[in-house]
Amino acid sequence: MLKTIFLDLDDTILDFTRAEAEALRKTLAEMDAPADSGILSRYHAINAAQWELLEEGILTRQQVMVGRFDILFKELGLDRSAKRTCERYESHLAEGHWFIPGAEALLEALFPRYDLYLASNGAPEVQHRRMESAGISRYFRKMFISQELGADKPSPAFFEKCFSAIPGFSREAALIVGDSLTSDIRGGRNAGIRTCWFNPHKRPSRPDIVPDYEITALEQLPPLLETL
Repeated sequence: MLKTIFLDLDDTILDFTRAEAEALRKTLAEMDAPADSGILSRYHAINAAQWELLEEGILTRQQVMVGRFDILFKELGLDRSAKRTCERYESHLAEGHWFIPGAEALLEALFPRYDLYLASNGAPEVQHRRMESAGISRYFRKMFISQELGADKPSPAFFEKCFSAIPGFSREAALIVGDSLTSDIRGGRNAGIRTCWFNPHKRPSRPDIVPDYEITALEQLPPLLETL
């Protein structure tokens, strides 16, 4: 019987894409840099690629955080401090929150029936402030944030540290739900727990990372769990 559910935060419970765009607009304006839709899209692509390199163990977190802005400014031909830009961006990112449609109802539905744990690669100071702003910390028995654990998703070390912190943990009774194939699904599979891919944009799957289950809307999760 399913007992433990790990939930990703960004773009699973909270709308990180919107938060990212809002924070980036404010940050680039402060750095006297352009912030049109094309530049925001280019940053998003650079950022996603850099995080995948972190997940593969090629880059460190600090290299990703600063490097994404360094790459963007070099492409734009701008002489700006990538480190200072990153600091301002992280500050703005923590300022507010927006929910993924159905997220609040999902937490209310799952909370009485399962042990919920947050599993996130985000920066601790940002994630804690966003969780507080959203008022959802109460739903989680514990928040596992990679920088606080000293290991990032999808590494086995991240999941082993999570498992060891949960009394009576059983892999057979656990599931992770997240929007990232490379982080949440690959990590869960490698750790030996079941996986559910939240894929609202109906992105193509990957033959090398196959989730156990797939949903395109959060309201599909509770009835799925009833069958497990």
